[in-house]
Amino acid sequence: NVQSAAMSTLRLQKRLAAAVLKCGKNKVWLDPNETNEIANANSRQNIRKLVKDGLIIRKPVAVHSRARVRKNALARRKGRHMGHGKRKGTANARMPTKVLWMRRQRVLRRLLKKYRESKKIDKHLYHALYLKCKGNVFKNKRVLMEYIHKAKNEKSKEKKLIEQAEARRG
Repeated sequence: NVQSAAMSTLRLQKRLAAAVLKCGKNKVWLDPNETNEIANANSRQNIRKLVKDGLIIRKPVAVHSRARVRKNALARRKGRHMGHGKRKGTANARMPTKVLWMRRQRVLRRLLKKYRESKKIDKHLYHALYLKCKGNVFKNKRVLMEYIHKAKNEKSKEKKLIEQAEARRG
């Protein structure tokens, strides 16, 4: 009973200590062996002295580990925990088709610009291919490159045929 009375008298001290230490009441540690001395402290000044003497301590912040989160993230990168049961949004909400489209357009247009600047394709072919890209003809960069190579081969063949015809005529 005496102990409970002593504990209840420390309510004020705990509140003042929390204010002095700038933390919550749960973070305040009052030395259980020095309850009498702490009970005598009834002002902020006295509390500060007790803090300096180490009878009142601010408890350390509890550990909030992210190790488990990192481990899960690594597993997810490998594709674990990503099955049908774990999905909440629609496929479009998880990875919007518009974003995929924009990515693809930018990749294809970048390639076309690079080819035009390096004179691999002329501006007429560039424009035709640009519109084809916009019209969803090429599903990725590889397909577009193959198409360009094929177009260039056909063009060179036509050129050869025309030259041969000219030679025959001439």
